[in-house]
Amino acid sequence: MSAVLAFEDVSFAYAGRPALAGVSFTIAPGERVALVGRNGAGKSTLLRLVTGLLHPTAGAVQVGDWNTAQRRPDELARRVGSLFQHADQQLFARTVADDVAFGPRVTGVAAPEIAARVERALDSLGLASVAGEHPYDLPPPWRKLAALAGALALEPALLVLDEPTAGLDRRARARVAAALAARAEGGTALLVVTHDLGFAAETLDRALVLEQGRLAWDAPLGGFLAESDRLEALGLVAPPLARLSHALALPGGPVREREVAHALAERCRA
Repeated sequence: MSAVLAFEDVSFAYAGRPALAGVSFTIAPGERVALVGRNGAGKSTLLRLVTGLLHPTAGAVQVGDWNTAQRRPDELARRVGSLFQHADQQLFARTVADDVAFGPRVTGVAAPEIAARVERALDSLGLASVAGEHPYDLPPPWRKLAALAGALALEPALLVLDEPTAGLDRRARARVAAALAARAEGGTALLVVTHDLGFAAETLDRALVLEQGRLAWDAPLGGFLAESDRLEALGLVAPPLARLSHALALPGGPVREREVAHALAERCRA
């Protein structure tokens, strides 16, 4: 199975100041990947390289069979849906529905399919009731959801999301998790920058860790969450269920609620 995304010994520098150095990894269709690291580690730079807003100083970034250095960002939007950390930067239409429809429209999707995509994206995030509202009349958390709906409506091969749950309450976080899980099950790859390790544990499977512009870790997320020293060095704390799983040495090191509950039930029966 060919990779949706491949970084091939990628380096990038801002005016001679290194931001990424020799980063290599691939992401397959349907993979759910967390990108974590301290502020300034290079996470945002890496996302900009994926979306074509930046081009590597050295190495290559491939989205499918496209070299991003040879494609404009609007072309890459046919394959990559993105969510900025500050979602307000992505909202500009008069209504939420028009905003969500913008991406599919400019990438040439037919009108009936645009309407279906907009409906699916809004429904998945609980936004159908505000489809006719102006995005800036919504509270900030809902604006973030509206921007995410725009990325979902592209129905891309890869979703690249920067802190998708920041500022969201528990119900909204659950909607985001369910929407992303459904897309991943359909073959969409996820690359998610997040400090919300509880959300990551429930939604994602693999951890890429950047430290000072280098890829320092590429392993299953459960194993990463068990590395308390590494987490502490990054200013992160494992979510409670991951800590419980590690403390009790549950088989397989589960970190998701359902899997931890199953492992505990099996232990009790034993």
